[in-house]
Amino acid sequence: MFKIILVCLILMLTACGAPPAVDRGENVGAPISAPVQPSIVARPTRTPLPTHDPAHTPTPDPTRDADSHATELYIVQSGDTVAGIAAEYNTTIDDIALTNSLDDLTLLHPGDPLNVPLKLDRVGPATKLIPDAELVNGPSAIGFEVAAFVEQTNGYLKTFSEQVDGVTLSGAQIVERVAQQFSVNPRLLLAVLEFRGGWLSNPAPGVDAQLYPVGYRHAGYQSLYLQLSYAANNLNDGYYGWKYRAQQTVRFIDFSRALIAKGLNAGTVGVQTFLARDRLYEDWLNEIGPEGFGATYEKLFGDPFNYSIELLPPDLTQPVLTLPWAPGEMWYYTGGPHGAWVSGSGWAAIDFIPNDPVLSCWPSDQWALAVAPGQIVRSENGEVVQDLGDDGDERTGWSIFYMHVAGEGRVAVGTRVNTGDPIGHPSCEGGLSTATHLHLARKYNGEWLPAAGPLPMVLDGWKVTGEATEYDGGLVKGNQIRVACECREDGKNGVVR
Repeated sequence: MFKIILVCLILMLTACGAPPAVDRGENVGAPISAPVQPSIVARPTRTPLPTHDPAHTPTPDPTRDADSHATELYIVQSGDTVAGIAAEYNTTIDDIALTNSLDDLTLLHPGDPLNVPLKLDRVGPATKLIPDAELVNGPSAIGFEVAAFVEQTNGYLKTFSEQVDGVTLSGAQIVERVAQQFSVNPRLLLAVLEFRGGWLSNPAPGVDAQLYPVGYRHAGYQSLYLQLSYAANNLNDGYYGWKYRAQQTVRFIDFSRALIAKGLNAGTVGVQTFLARDRLYEDWLNEIGPEGFGATYEKLFGDPFNYSIELLPPDLTQPVLTLPWAPGEMWYYTGGPHGAWVSGSGWAAIDFIPNDPVLSCWPSDQWALAVAPGQIVRSENGEVVQDLGDDGDERTGWSIFYMHVAGEGRVAVGTRVNTGDPIGHPSCEGGLSTATHLHLARKYNGEWLPAAGPLPMVLDGWKVTGEATEYDGGLVKGNQIRVACECREDGKNGVVR
């Protein structure tokens, strides 16, 4: 089977594009529309992240107890109504107003954060499905060969191929590509593909399963690459949302919600989140029940907890990293913490633009430089990945992700670079980008590390700070403060190395 994906569809899933507006169906009351001027409503203080305590069985991954009196951070979307948001969380408009100290809810605009009281009476199952190491494309995936595994099956995936970015890829290569880009474990992606579409066991799935193999029935997503990308982004969204952004609920296709049970780990919440997005509550319970996804995974790969390892040591520290441009140059901080590869992936990235007179989407004349010594292990489609360890594998230890690096002059795979060596020229290459810029993120053992998280990104002493909303944040160095904005103002977002 051979298919072609248009590039414009691929661009829908790239790293620096703003998240699309969500069609939430019918809600009561006037919809919230985009303002002409920025909102002046004070943003509520974010609920602090709960403390994580270790679980004893069946995996040592950090767990968290549920808080029956908690709130959850919600970012207002275009088309929302306050009544609709209240209904989604089984709360009231008055409680939302009181919790956020807002006298006039009509002043809300898309992008505003709300702390929404949780009064849900549904709680999901407390059964762990996978360890964290089986969601992340990290050390536990080393030695697993996707192509060899697929070759042993007799399903549709074995003979499938389609074009991605103008290159024909086999089904196994598409799984590998999504696993690399999103840093999601390929075993998990294969299990999703079999559970929802039967692509590993059935040589001739039905038309619906061929078009929508992970179950996301949406116009423009009739593609294995886009379907797996959707799955990977939602798996990441649950994993990182629970671990770093205090996510306490899963949302269903009818926009109702259920509380996440106490005692779970991030990997399990990632799976629960993905499976919930296009199912009703009752169907979701079946999919995460004893005969559901877990049974499919175990049939393919055995007990997932046999692959459990510690991803982030408690004493982990960041190596010394520099700003990615030459000393004496000023670049501009244009994007605060946001998704490293689409919004679900940990808000691990930040953006800079060089100080060129006119950029638009032309490659910059200035060089993006290596922030640390290491080996280049990936260099394609605007992406450059640098392993800071000695094994040449981005799935172990520290790695740096540079995005939107132009093909001309881009550093080659296998090159060993020192701090300050050229990586390439910032551009718009490799995804949706409205202007030339450099997108920078970190991973450790395959896990995206939030740029403003517990171990914040620090570049030449500039520490990244974040806010409740994606792309907002600052840089702090001593008494110097810079604020991310789509502007070029020396005293506001200009940074000199």
